[in-house]
Amino acid sequence: MTDSSPPSTSSADWESPLADLRWRGLLFDSTDPAELREHLGSGPVIFYVGFDPTAPSLHIGNLLQVLTARRLQLAGHRPLLLVGGATGLIGDPNERGERTLNSPEVVASWVERIREQLSPFVSYEGGNAARPVNNLDWTGEMSVAEFLRDVGKHFPVNRMLAREVVKARLESGISYTEFSYQLLQANDFFELHRRYGCTLQFGGSDQWGNITAGVDYVRRRGAGPVHAFVTPLVTKADGTKFGKTEGGAIWLDPTMTSPYAFYQFWVNADDRDVAQYLRYFSFRSREEIEELEKATAERPAARIAQRALAEELTALVHGAEEARQAVAASQALFGRGALDDLAPETLRAALAEAGLVRLETLPPVAGLLRETGLVGSLNEARRAITEGGAYVNNERVTDVEATVPAEALLHGRFLVLRRGKRTFAGVELVAAPTV
Repeated sequence: MTDSSPPSTSSADWESPLADLRWRGLLFDSTDPAELREHLGSGPVIFYVGFDPTAPSLHIGNLLQVLTARRLQLAGHRPLLLVGGATGLIGDPNERGERTLNSPEVVASWVERIREQLSPFVSYEGGNAARPVNNLDWTGEMSVAEFLRDVGKHFPVNRMLAREVVKARLESGISYTEFSYQLLQANDFFELHRRYGCTLQFGGSDQWGNITAGVDYVRRRGAGPVHAFVTPLVTKADGTKFGKTEGGAIWLDPTMTSPYAFYQFWVNADDRDVAQYLRYFSFRSREEIEELEKATAERPAARIAQRALAEELTALVHGAEEARQAVAASQALFGRGALDDLAPETLRAALAEAGLVRLETLPPVAGLLRETGLVGSLNEARRAITEGGAYVNNERVTDVEATVPAEALLHGRFLVLRRGKRTFAGVELVAAPTV
């Protein structure tokens, strides 16, 4: 997944990632565009991006930051990947209300899981090797008096109250715990600058207030200069939240969102969104992306751009074999590939996305069509069979009394039922409970 080849060190090459980020629409705002361009153009810089362990896995909303870090490292810069063992205990305030605090033990376990999850995207070798960091290492050592004296002294309360999220919470209430989150994140930048020479921070645009507070805090402590930029929040054209489906968030952990479901999320991207998603997430060249954008405009029904992006990101996040299986499953379920070639985990994940019914015995095919919800009644099932629109494991069924032999079960327990060309569901044969 990573490219550890030595990067070029010419000034033009150092500056090129900034131009690339700008073309991709990833530079939403920065502390000073001219200074940032000069800083990145002067040679390799040490930068950091942070992730709070508020769940056991990152989700695709985090993927934009992960891949931006990857882009900067591939251009020769050095990443510090911060997983907030301290800030994860607190929680950044949001407009919805006070967060539920997780125990230190839970947060610590999530820190390790997320650190491991980040590792495939960067290289930990070479002159610009990535380094994992945890803000609990320095925050946990501070006493309350030290925190208030050394950090809190530099934060005017009137400026903290001016934050949009704080203003939104003043009426409903905000705890001092969440109100103080900004101080912890700002101190992270100072500590990373002091310990490792970090001079650049980036994050999502919703973090702009926290990030600029960190830049100002480093300056107030007599250090710097330091720089920052933020990427845009990813949105969907239909108004729904990016990274959400009917089943919930799209996670990077394959046990929480299967590689097949991950693949399908990108395949199902709206034509109005896919061009921007390509620029945000793909590592294809500008020329390749523009060709895919053109293909979408000319032949939207073919979903060429969506499939290219889905395969690229599934391979990047889950590996080439899982991507191959996801592509094969997508084709096989609609009769364009062999169902026998699919691994049982992939087949089950794909059927679960469509609708998987677990049965202890197998009724005739007409009954299976009704049980899976592909038809509303046995009469409708028989009519679908008579009209040639019913399939079991991609084989057309023409006998309204047909049954399914045991040897037809895929991996000894699965069936794929399809009505027409595009509507399918799954059956899993399970053992009856013992008395």
